Amino acid sequence: MITASPLPAQQPRTWQRLWREAITDPHELLDLLDLGHLSGSLLPDGDTGFPLRVPRGFAARMRRGDARDPLLLQVLPQAAELTSVPGFVADAVGDMPARVAGGVLQKYAGRALLIATGSCAVNCRYCFRRHFPYAEETAAAQHWREAIECIRADASIDEVILSGGDPLSLSTAKLAELTDALATIAHVRRLRIHTRLPIVLPERVDDEFVHWLRALPWPVAVVLHANHANEIDDGVAHACARLRAASAILLNQSVLLRGINDDADVLARLSERLFECGVTPYYLHQLDAVDGAAHFAVDDARARELIEALRKRLSGYLIPRLVREIAGAPAKTPL
Repeated sequence: MITASPLPAQQPRTWQRLWREAITDPHELLDLLDLGHLSGSLLPDGDTGFPLRVPRGFAARMRRGDARDPLLLQVLPQAAELTSVPGFVADAVGDMPARVAGGVLQKYAGRALLIATGSCAVNCRYCFRRHFPYAEETAAAQHWREAIECIRADASIDEVILSGGDPLSLSTAKLAELTDALATIAHVRRLRIHTRLPIVLPERVDDEFVHWLRALPWPVAVVLHANHANEIDDGVAHACARLRAASAILLNQSVLLRGINDDADVLARLSERLFECGVTPYYLHQLDAVDGAAHFAVDDARARELIEALRKRLSGYLIPRLVREIAGAPAKTPL
């Protein structure tokens, strides 16, 4: 009798595996969306210097056959990125002048921002750090040593902000290495995490991460980044519920993007969907003037009209603050 060979064990669908399976070829993404026949008109002829990267779960939320899908437009390289526009520069928000140590920026009183890593699960085309020198500037280098020494030496710092890249692209063990060290600094009282991963790769909010988050000794604010209600599916809602159960305060910041969310109905639905998931709309950012992203810009007059339209239809707690980040300013500038 010949026995059948055992089937190979199926690998678990961990967030790390899903990360590795991300789409990096624009032609593959367009083919998946039944848009391959438009690749010649949709994709740039030259290299934008900023590769495509998008998790397959996020791509699955895009509408098939729709070249103007608001999620697709956030990630697909476009010819307009190759056009140089006056006023749009590599360091749009003055990151480098704010550097106080390797991977540590200090723009505002009492807060230290750590460039935890240069890695992201998704490459958003409007990213204000698309030209940032991550190879030389990551706080996680050398086991966070320089960053920790910088924070320990400045007693005015009571809040640490994890940014990137996306800090949740680091392993939970690496994050714990940082927070264990921060816990030895008495003047650190709050932790803030800026992340897009729970939106584009909600599987990142796994048991190990939730356990780490729940055990932290400080109040923690998790600032998410969603620009359109279509980004928020059941998986994202579940990740938000897990974050809230771990006592995190959830906020969202969006970027106002032409052709994507520069519409009162779209912004209202985003705020409502966020609140359904326990997330408070926090900021609506005017686009940072980063080189390669000028085609997303919405003028200030239109931005103010949109906020006024939201005031007429939504409760105050559902209306994000319209702001711009200006290099060298002591705080975000309300518009």
